[in-house]
Amino acid sequence: MSDELKQIKNKKRANNTILLILMLFVLIPITLLMSWKFFDRNYYISSVLIIIYSMIPFFTMFEKRGPQARELVTIAVMCAIAVASRVAFIWLPNFKPIYAIIIITGVALGPQAGFLTGSLSAIVSNMIFGQGLWTPWQMFAFGLIGFLAGQLYNIGILKKEKLKLSILGAVLVFIVAGPILDTASLFISSSVINKEFIISIYIAGMPINFSQAVATFISLYIFSNSLFEKLDRLKTKYGIMEG
Repeated sequence: MSDELKQIKNKKRANNTILLILMLFVLIPITLLMSWKFFDRNYYISSVLIIIYSMIPFFTMFEKRGPQARELVTIAVMCAIAVASRVAFIWLPNFKPIYAIIIITGVALGPQAGFLTGSLSAIVSNMIFGQGLWTPWQMFAFGLIGFLAGQLYNIGILKKEKLKLSILGAVLVFIVAGPILDTASLFISSSVINKEFIISIYIAGMPINFSQAVATFISLYIFSNSLFEKLDRLKTKYGIMEG
């Protein structure tokens, strides 16, 4: 591949990453705030908007050729596995392997696929767990974990070595997804927010976040290698998720 072609591909990849970052840290937070503030907290509107946002970077990644059917099927399968992993542990509160599946998807298939899998698996699994004001926040939190996992892998911080991956995955869940969902509880629980209430919400959420982080660590340590092997084989055989 010539240097000029490499530069073009790198530029396009950078533009797509910028689009995804703008969606994550500008469009989605604004949508969540507007839904809470002006739309009578209508989570259906914000959930549909987040689905649309999550699909835009995924489809622009493929530019003119469009995503292949096998690529869409792969994402659908990972979403199904993520949903199943959450539903299978419905009997064990606050201990769900879903974050691990999302992280594996982000690392193996890229940040766009990671975010799409995370956001869709949140709203689909809530058809069983129950939809509500928390759904858009969960879509954001789950999707962000997939995005960060893919980005950290791309820049070399996150590796496929299962112990390091398990540790960093657990840390991501504890310091990123957990606080986001605690913030959701903050806005959903009360219309009056003060310092004492904020502190109590985040302290109360720490044991739950720790439990989810432990579930993520265990799940990544047990399942990551086998899933990476299968996804890498698909990528090599069919050339999916190129670029």
